[in-house]
Amino acid sequence: MGQASVVTPAFFMSGSLTTVLGLALLWGSLTHASAAQVSKRASANDLTSTAQQGVNLAKSGHCREAVPLLRKAAPRTTDKELKRQAGFVGVRCAMTENQPDAAVEFLRFLEREFSDDPDVLYFAVHAYSDLATRASQELAATAPNSYQAHELNAESLELQGKWDQAASEYHHLLEQNPRLPGIHFRVARLLLSRPDPGPTVAEEAKRELQQEIEIDPSNAGAEYVLGELARQDSQWPEAIAHFSRAAKLDAGFGDAYLGLGVSLISAKQFSEAVPPLETAVKLEPRNPAAHYNLAMAYNRAGRKQDADREFAVHRQMTQKDGAKPDSPPGTQPEDSN
Repeated sequence: MGQASVVTPAFFMSGSLTTVLGLALLWGSLTHASAAQVSKRASANDLTSTAQQGVNLAKSGHCREAVPLLRKAAPRTTDKELKRQAGFVGVRCAMTENQPDAAVEFLRFLEREFSDDPDVLYFAVHAYSDLATRASQELAATAPNSYQAHELNAESLELQGKWDQAASEYHHLLEQNPRLPGIHFRVARLLLSRPDPGPTVAEEAKRELQQEIEIDPSNAGAEYVLGELARQDSQWPEAIAHFSRAAKLDAGFGDAYLGLGVSLISAKQFSEAVPPLETAVKLEPRNPAAHYNLAMAYNRAGRKQDADREFAVHRQMTQKDGAKPDSPPGTQPEDSN
């Protein structure tokens, strides 16, 4: 009997083993990918189901059970309308359950996902107002005699137009703590906000603002108001100094840069007015006054092409708003030619 022959599959002989192994690996990869896709779809369906369950619970008054489900599933579901519903009922339930952190989380979610939705913006106004009211009530309940509670009460009276009562609260605070930051500024604001200011109000407000700066040299708002008061009196060097300090203290204070530019134009320092007004336009691109004054500065500095561009932007903005192209404080309209 001859020696038995060993039969070797052709793919071993032809070098096709690599091909077969590759196909096997590819099949395994495809199978794994298909399973992953099925798992992903199942997960998405689960999130949608969880979000819908949370919405249904919220609508039926079961807020305590609804909030955790909505927090988990609402941001991750792909159904836009369900996201929207979940955000709305989530805020309401969080407020009902006195969970302000969750309420803010839902509000931020709504504002992020539906930033241009009028319903969302309107809803947010009332929700934030309600949160503020609750915080003020908690302050009044936990620390009714604190200076923060008195300050909040004074601000509330000021908003209601109860000027004398608000002033009394502010002065009471200063009697208790003469070095309390912010109070002299608020007294000055109150003086200037009165509908019937007397002839000495501006000087009284200046004194309050100067005292504020002595207490808090970093108060950009006080410097700005002092700049405005000086500008209204055509005291250009003083106005320029105050606006410059306000802008230096707060690099994002667009109105301070605008006031500085307007004052420099009025002082006929046209080239110097350009940089702060360019900054004002960058910070407040939708402010027609910033574009108008920058156009004025460009025009007076001999930069006609730049001036024409800014005058055109100003015209477009005022026409779009349906308003008359008014000249901002401290300037007079002039033709760009």
